[in-house]
Amino acid sequence: MEIFVAKSSGFCFGVKRAINLANKCASETQGAIYTLGPIIHNPQVVKKLEESHIFAKKGIDEITQGTIIIRSHGAKLDELRAAKEKGLNVIDATCPFVKKAQDLVSHLSDEGYSVVVVGEKDHPEVKGLISYGSAEIRIADSPEGLQDLPRKKKIGIIAQTTLPMEKLEAVVSFCLNKASELKVFNTICNATSIRQKESGELAEMVDCMVIVGGRNSANTRRLAEICRGIQPRTYHIEVADELAPEWFRGASRVGVTSGASTPDWVINDVVERLKALESK
Repeated sequence: MEIFVAKSSGFCFGVKRAINLANKCASETQGAIYTLGPIIHNPQVVKKLEESHIFAKKGIDEITQGTIIIRSHGAKLDELRAAKEKGLNVIDATCPFVKKAQDLVSHLSDEGYSVVVVGEKDHPEVKGLISYGSAEIRIADSPEGLQDLPRKKKIGIIAQTTLPMEKLEAVVSFCLNKASELKVFNTICNATSIRQKESGELAEMVDCMVIVGGRNSANTRRLAEICRGIQPRTYHIEVADELAPEWFRGASRVGVTSGASTPDWVINDVVERLKALESK
């Protein structure tokens, strides 16, 4: 059984930066250290950070002193203000691409645009993004979510950074008839598009696909959807222990890809387990 690993597997730039900042903070900072929510969508990484005494908290109200690390997805504007008012030491690990999208939401709102954020309403990145806009900001991951949108003079559109491009394109197309002036910023991270393309191409050439990453990771779930649409024998796992031998019966070529929050050591464990299955 041949095993092929997608070139783009492993941490993306923003996640790698966040983890490096957290590790640096752990080695240089005195006192309690917390992250505002899981620093990334990967339970194994969050557990490893706990070994360095960095603990995830659900909200600012749970933290009274020490250092707070803003996760890669960013934070709501009021959360940042509350952290400063409490006198917490703030380490901002927000992905630079997310930070750019936040700035664009603020800029568009200041210029009088009715802002539409294309993304998943419950995703932490999107919750942060909308906090930088006006009260009338809209969230939608498809045109169906904007059916009641009245015609506007000016509409500005930005996207969740890990969104599939076709979702942004569909919303932009819908909004063309909803505004006299339409301003669109493609804030989708290029690394996301590359990862999805490579994973789809790999799914076409193998008998079975394994997607490695947190089940709470939107970009990992999207990879599984893409690959499953091409190769029905696609399995989404978090760790190597979840691999089942029966999945690979009759498979001579197996592909492995991962979400942007999956560390190399987890991917390597999966590859080694697949090799062990092959030898049985």
